[in-house]
Amino acid sequence: MTQIPARTLPDVAGDAARAARALDWVGMDRIALPLRIADEGGDTHLVPASVDVAVDLRNPDARGIHMSRLYLRLQDALASELPGHAMLRRVLQDCIDSQQGLSSRARVVIRYGHMLRRPALASGHSGWKTYPVELAAELGDGHLDLDLAFSVEYSSTCPASAALSRQLNAQRFAEDFAGAAPLSATLVHDWLASPRGLAATPHAQRSRADIRLRLRPAFDRLPLAELVDAIEGALGTPVQTAVKREDEQAFAALNAANLMFCEDAARRVAAALQADARVERFDATVSHFESLHAHDAVARVSSAG
Repeated sequence: MTQIPARTLPDVAGDAARAARALDWVGMDRIALPLRIADEGGDTHLVPASVDVAVDLRNPDARGIHMSRLYLRLQDALASELPGHAMLRRVLQDCIDSQQGLSSRARVVIRYGHMLRRPALASGHSGWKTYPVELAAELGDGHLDLDLAFSVEYSSTCPASAALSRQLNAQRFAEDFAGAAPLSATLVHDWLASPRGLAATPHAQRSRADIRLRLRPAFDRLPLAELVDAIEGALGTPVQTAVKREDEQAFAALNAANLMFCEDAARRVAAALQADARVERFDATVSHFESLHAHDAVARVSSAG
């Protein structure tokens, strides 16, 4: 078949709309594209991403937008440049300009898994952990909003359950040593190290902090690793990767030192985000996936609270 010149192909998107009306957003969702990111050492590499892109259709009589132009611009930009305020502003403005007067606003949502290498607690090993990330940028009237969302998993040990367990442990100690005097340090040590020394254990569960924040434009680089470190440091018990026995023991000690209800966890997360100058505002949800109950314990906090 003879190739028809592109300039002579029909373009029905330019036809008049039958039911004239401006549209808030028109575009594509879940586009599979490569995204260039930087690792903790500063090297860049490509990762798979799922991307949504849209522009407004402000001309009520125009039938449609030029979607292929959005795709081509995103495909080139995301694979070649690191995302940030400056890069996303250029890309979104290019998307608007590509519509030749049909649009005045543009937005993009980028979802990907960011892998960070995390050190073990005691053994000297390390392992990889994936953090789900979402970048959402919207440009309109020359103003860009850039939101970063990510999740952190951690362990939460219930303070009430810990108190109840300590009471049972103390009660068993009293029963086992009733009338026994004097007690030597060796005797008590051996009892505590034996199965009798553990009458009950507090319940703990894997938990998750889901965070969405708006980044100030003065900071162009995405501070994902720093924010993850701040949240994990505030919670004290991040889920581990490589684990030997000494790491597991250290993790048990961290749980005992960081007993927390979901309310405690939410306040810790809020304090860490509030202290970061790069964060303009935030919303955070912590969810404790209970091992005691069939339901979850959840707390939400925002910078407006």
